[in-house]
Amino acid sequence: MFTGIIETMGKVSSLEKEKGNLHITVESSLSNELQVDQSLAHDGVCLTVVDIADGCYTVTAIQETLEKSNLGSLQIGAMVNLERAMKMGDRLDGHIVQGHVDQIGKCLKIEETAGSWIFRFAYDHNSGNITIEKGSITINGVSLTVVDSRESEFSVAIIPYTYEHTNFKSLEVGSKVNLEFDVVGKYLKRLSQGYF
Repeated sequence: MFTGIIETMGKVSSLEKEKGNLHITVESSLSNELQVDQSLAHDGVCLTVVDIADGCYTVTAIQETLEKSNLGSLQIGAMVNLERAMKMGDRLDGHIVQGHVDQIGKCLKIEETAGSWIFRFAYDHNSGNITIEKGSITINGVSLTVVDSRESEFSVAIIPYTYEHTNFKSLEVGSKVNLEFDVVGKYLKRLSQGYF
């Protein structure tokens, strides 16, 4: 369980394919604090630490994860948003984030507006995911509030702190991002469709 409040960024130092898996080695200031078997969100994708050495750690993404996220398109040198799992009893500063990416979104527009930025994203609404204005959305692991919701599109506002301390500053029009829709909204939508 995560909150969507990014602790730091890490730099991809190695990528190794093995059958359908991708072993991702990341250089990070968190490396020396991690343990093997620990969960860590990478651009919103919960992955397990499998090795730690020389200021770096390695995680493995399986085929299903690569198909549902943008991790398969990572390049050496890419910066990823990192968040360790929430501790019981900590404040929930963002929102409830599972680290299970629902689908990939695409950046449609970036607009700078008097010291902040508005990012617009498109997604495939046929997968059953929805956004609502003032609802929560996780983009590359960052907990954000939807400011404009339409079918297949939504916008978020990014403050300077978030822009500088996450990989939002490296996004461009056309960039693919990991989207995790609000878990409460997903349950309510399923209930409204007569799931039970």
